[in-house]
Amino acid sequence: MPPLMARFRFGPAWSRIQQERSVGAWYPFLALFSQLYGMGVRFRLWAYKRRLFKSRRLPGFVVSVGNLTAGGTGKTPAVIMLARWALKEGYRVAVLSRGYGGQYKRKILEVSDGDRLQADAQESGDEPYLLAKQLQGVPIVISKKRFLAGLFAHRKFGTQFFILDDGFQHLELKRDLDLVLLDALNPFGNGHLLPWGPLREPVDQLVRADAAIVTRFSKQASKGGALDFLKERCAAIPTFCADHVPEQVVFPGLNEIREPGYLRGKRVLAFAGIARPEVFRDTLMKLGAEVVYFKPFRDHYPFEQKEIQLLIEMKRELGAQYLITTEKDWVRIHSFASAYSEMAYLSISFRFYSGQEDFFNMVSSALSEYRRGI
Repeated sequence: MPPLMARFRFGPAWSRIQQERSVGAWYPFLALFSQLYGMGVRFRLWAYKRRLFKSRRLPGFVVSVGNLTAGGTGKTPAVIMLARWALKEGYRVAVLSRGYGGQYKRKILEVSDGDRLQADAQESGDEPYLLAKQLQGVPIVISKKRFLAGLFAHRKFGTQFFILDDGFQHLELKRDLDLVLLDALNPFGNGHLLPWGPLREPVDQLVRADAAIVTRFSKQASKGGALDFLKERCAAIPTFCADHVPEQVVFPGLNEIREPGYLRGKRVLAFAGIARPEVFRDTLMKLGAEVVYFKPFRDHYPFEQKEIQLLIEMKRELGAQYLITTEKDWVRIHSFASAYSEMAYLSISFRFYSGQEDFFNMVSSALSEYRRGI
């Protein structure tokens, strides 16, 4: 470990813990809390099924993009892809999010009106801010009660097509199409519920999904991956395959954009504060970058300027040419990191490996069914 690393803040390596299947000294405690969490989840699911808890309907078509695990499947690029399609088709679209990690205090926060940003990443959270930056013409509204966010969008923008970001567990809101994303190679981590594992709810709840999208499909193993699981256990659910494809290397301090291939042969120091940081490292290596050191941080990590300065110093100490991170991490640090000309971020796009036409036909069919029911 480089000497400078001792000056970083460290916390539990949850990403690693939630993938491990071995037993360590702390696992009895994690198992206990996981069991208690599971009891709460099952009671909540039962209560909604028995209508003890009520779900409410928005005045429009609602499609949820979610997953079973705590991050790591690439929902944000999928939401961007779906929103751009709906906008191109002529629908008035809005994205509704909880704004995880945001410091907003209001019941409803308008992150973007579709033209201008109305909040920063610290207030809204990194994912809604990134959505707002990427989706010109699409309002982004956040609230812990996404029904209220949806009513706000309908009244102010005339929204008729609602995309519920990270919504599979948000049973308070009725939806017309439920999409679940699964990581191709490791869809369920170690198979345990939070906090022992990454699962938000039991795997058998996949039956609620209207369709599954296997992400990072190029990493699919010959056996044991998400696609094999779906074929064996959920054959009735329509399944699509997609990849997260490197799109651009952006140097904000230089106001330059390069093709991903620019990284080939370049010595880089990389870092990421996402749910599966090792995926970012692997992506850089596949692009041909020489990753001289990689520093993972926990998801939604609140970087401080001094930490970025430490990483810059490490880059120089190790003889790396660039310091590179993810676009999601960049939105959290751009206010103080834009001055560093040797910093870059890698942008990612969501592309279907196969079945794109069938996927959008399915969405269109769900829309038609919704209209018939009005």
